Amino acid sequence: MKLELRGITKRFGALTANDHIDLTVEAAEIHCLLGENGAGKSTLMNVLYGLYQADEGKILLDDVEQHFAGPGDAMAAGIGMVHQHFMLIPVFTVAENVMLGHEETTFGGRLDLAAARARVREISDRFGFDVDPDALVEDLPVGLQQRVEIIKALSREARVLVFDEPTAVLTPQETDELMSTMRLLKEQGTSIVFITHKLREVREVADRITVIRLGKVVGEASPTASNEELASLMVGRAVELTVSKGEAVVRENGLAVSELTVIDQAGTVVVDGASFEVHGGEVLAIAGVQGNGQTELTEAIIGLEHNVQGSIRLDGKELVGRPVRHILDAGVGFVPEDRSVDGLVKEFSVSENLMLDRSYGAPFVVAGTVQRRLLEKFAHDKIAEFDIRTQGPTQAAGRLSGGNQQKVVLARELSRELSLFVAAQPTRGVDVGSIEFIHKRIVETRDAGVPVILISTELDEVTALADRILVMYRGRIVGIVPGDTPRETLGLMMAGMSEAVPAAAETPGDPNPVVQNGESA
Repeated sequence: MKLELRGITKRFGALTANDHIDLTVEAAEIHCLLGENGAGKSTLMNVLYGLYQADEGKILLDDVEQHFAGPGDAMAAGIGMVHQHFMLIPVFTVAENVMLGHEETTFGGRLDLAAARARVREISDRFGFDVDPDALVEDLPVGLQQRVEIIKALSREARVLVFDEPTAVLTPQETDELMSTMRLLKEQGTSIVFITHKLREVREVADRITVIRLGKVVGEASPTASNEELASLMVGRAVELTVSKGEAVVRENGLAVSELTVIDQAGTVVVDGASFEVHGGEVLAIAGVQGNGQTELTEAIIGLEHNVQGSIRLDGKELVGRPVRHILDAGVGFVPEDRSVDGLVKEFSVSENLMLDRSYGAPFVVAGTVQRRLLEKFAHDKIAEFDIRTQGPTQAAGRLSGGNQQKVVLARELSRELSLFVAAQPTRGVDVGSIEFIHKRIVETRDAGVPVILISTELDEVTALADRILVMYRGRIVGIVPGDTPRETLGLMMAGMSEAVPAAAETPGDPNPVVQNGESA
């Protein structure tokens, strides 16, 4: 099926998210939609899927104009969407999820689950998905859950499939499997729109690439285009995509975690006996598929987890049981994984957010009074140093783009003397231009002799920045390996295959091996 979008325009008040966008996806083509976060890609696809109504423009399928009042109309016309955040009911079976919203009944009015099971088996066999129709979704790994989403769309005769950032929660092996699935779908006549910001994936699977910037189409490219060319189109300037860093110069200071266990409110062990060290002058990256204990581990370090056993010592001083303010005052800088919830007060100004960690004393507060002139000068300096694109220090932080909000968090955390820097998903939702800047600041912090812990689900980021890599699976440390460990090995470790673990990594410049799985490696 051929898809055409002609002059699609979508406005939200004064903001024009899509500005007269033209896009053509040929039958049986994988067409990649590439752009920075906030460029308007997802808005455009939500218009296509009937979730938004365009203010101007037309949607055509095989040269016939379409009018979608909602997703039901789009699905009936042959359009399916695989969302970044899966639209599945965890306690339902695969078959129940697939039939949800399109229930078939038998003569007596009972749900025809047998027909749904047969449909799942037929599609699963056709594409080699190996999905059990009677399995509970909550028991399936993430990669199989995504296959269920694809089966849902195909069961409704989708001839155009939209994949919205589909690899965000996948291991490298699952990503490779998804690419193979896309190619097979294409061979069987399905047209695919692939939304992503990961340049390697674009070049691997796309037939054609359309680049959107600030709501407008700024160009088309072929998969043979270099990463540098694609990044330049996305951002509008040259971007340095490789991280430049020298050998780690390890120092004595650092963090020592011993037999750390974290139990959540439901009584589940989410971090299970973790032991490791990170020294000054090195980056220890914590890798793993989202939800394997990385979040709870970092929150335990910063004092946000309450049911914690074991020891966390920074420069010999115990942090477990200490309040968050004490830990921050001990020199711990923290970039949380969700800046909107934990990193910023969106209603506060940029300058007020820059002093959040130090809003109770000197230099910004003296005798209960905010030193406005000092704060304004500090804010102006940091806006310039961190290239924060803002109307000024008084602009509300919530009015900034995602990348600039992240720069505010970084500016605050890196603008004081640090004993440890913890950065959780520091480039999540950030465009390639801001990623370049953030990576440089992380390397500069490491080179200044500060221990750095990086938590990221992006393996390209992990391998680019890490001196050593700690891999977690289901709350346990699978292993600690050198920063140059191949992606394929890391992917197997992230899937819990401990036999993939190479020899334990030593701290750079330190002959003593690290602790692995609570035992001397």
